[in-house]
Amino acid sequence: MAGIYIHIPYCVKKCAYCDFVSFAEPEAIGAYVGLLRREIALSAQRLPKPGRVETVFFGGGTPSLLSGEQMAAILDALRDHYPIDADAEITTECNPGTADGERLAAYRAAGVNRLSIGLQSADDGLLAAIGRIHTCVRFLTTVQSAVDVGFSNINVDVMHGLPGQTEAQYLATLEMVCALEGITHVSAYALILEQGTPLYRAVRAGRVQLPDEDAVADMQDAGMAYLSERGFLRYEISNFAREGYACRHNLNYWRNGEYLGLGVAAHGAMHIDGVWTRRANVETVGAYAAALRADRLPVQETLTPVCAEEMFETVMLGLRTVRGVSLPDFKERFGISLFDAYPDAVAELRRLGWTSETADAFSLNARGLDLQNEALLLFDP
Repeated sequence: MAGIYIHIPYCVKKCAYCDFVSFAEPEAIGAYVGLLRREIALSAQRLPKPGRVETVFFGGGTPSLLSGEQMAAILDALRDHYPIDADAEITTECNPGTADGERLAAYRAAGVNRLSIGLQSADDGLLAAIGRIHTCVRFLTTVQSAVDVGFSNINVDVMHGLPGQTEAQYLATLEMVCALEGITHVSAYALILEQGTPLYRAVRAGRVQLPDEDAVADMQDAGMAYLSERGFLRYEISNFAREGYACRHNLNYWRNGEYLGLGVAAHGAMHIDGVWTRRANVETVGAYAAALRADRLPVQETLTPVCAEEMFETVMLGLRTVRGVSLPDFKERFGISLFDAYPDAVAELRRLGWTSETADAFSLNARGLDLQNEALLLFDP
């Protein structure tokens, strides 16, 4: 399985908690689309092509700033240069403050078949506190518009641990989301306070107070229980889906599969000349444009992990999922069983009671998933 990730680095404005590479310059998106199309063509010429591409994911930033024509132009360029499956999962992230029915209908016509809508909270006060540009009503309108134009596979992003947030507020958000038509997937994340963001500075200065760790953990546990009761099953640390609706693109990441990264600051991973290679693009639009105008791929960094590092990556990513690391796939990829590669780590996790094992997979149980960082220290080369 191979995927393509496309980064759209523009927003109306940056959220207070965001440290992603994005810029509040939505007017620049038209020129950027032209650069992306150039990178697609160059990458197809100069990098190995997968036999088939099963997923495409537009992330950001705010990909829903793209007009319908711009979205179609990018997808047409991909189809011109890459073997995109007829039934490929094609997802775009969507901010409720930038999408309407006409735009969503154009996305659907262009081939987008999955939306990931960033709600974060149903409480308008909490939305304002973290700098979101939409209201709950605007979110509800966006979901209804998406359903009306034919979308039936919609993810909603929600967050817990927000400034002043209570467990009741978090559960009210989940209750509203789970009741909506078309919602097949929920990504439920704890707020991470990233250094250098406006929210980080406000918390450090004492102007904003976050819930304590115990309160955040209680929100997470209550949320997981609620989602399970409503048929959204946990399949990764922060992701829950109805049966058959796990995100195929993200599953490929967690299986340490191949994917091409396109756009400013995009990352990718693939075998090049038989060597597992990770690539990262430049992080400014100026450097990105300069490279492409000089007929160069806009790569900032290329890494070729040694086998021990690649094995650790495979374990680290696989143990994020409820299914865990596929034992046959690990043996086929590295020529050694997981148990022979990491006998001490496996023994210690079993002793701690953090594992859930089957004949063909090694995984962490609920306790282990909650303590995944500690578990991974046992594998770190």
